[in-house]
Amino acid sequence: MQSQAKDVTTYLEEAPAERQAALVQLRKHCRSLLKGFEESMQYGMPCYSRNGVVEVGFASQKHFIGLYILRTDVMKTHQDLLKIKGVSLGKGCIRYSKPEKIDFEVVKKMLKATVESKGEVC
Repeated sequence: MQSQAKDVTTYLEEAPAERQAALVQLRKHCRSLLKGFEESMQYGMPCYSRNGVVEVGFASQKHFIGLYILRTDVMKTHQDLLKIKGVSLGKGCIRYSKPEKIDFEVVKKMLKATVESKGEVC
């Protein structure tokens, strides 16, 4: 579900109450670890771009929280850490069925790896 929010703060305020804490935590980690990235609302969700290219985003979808890690090498490297019940993977998307399924230590590793990556963006 794409949001019409004009900024990330509004997006977070409009998210379902049971997901707000997890979304705020995702934003906090993105802002602290993605040095040199610009935060914006694109594609109806919070996104983090470097040199005009979106590399990370997150969204509260109808049935899951999606974390979009768009560097293909980062997704591939961390794939085994994400294979748990209640988490499904796409090419550049991690779908968490419930907020408590998010392993923020793995998220932080992936964000740090994104900063260092020179790999392809999907």
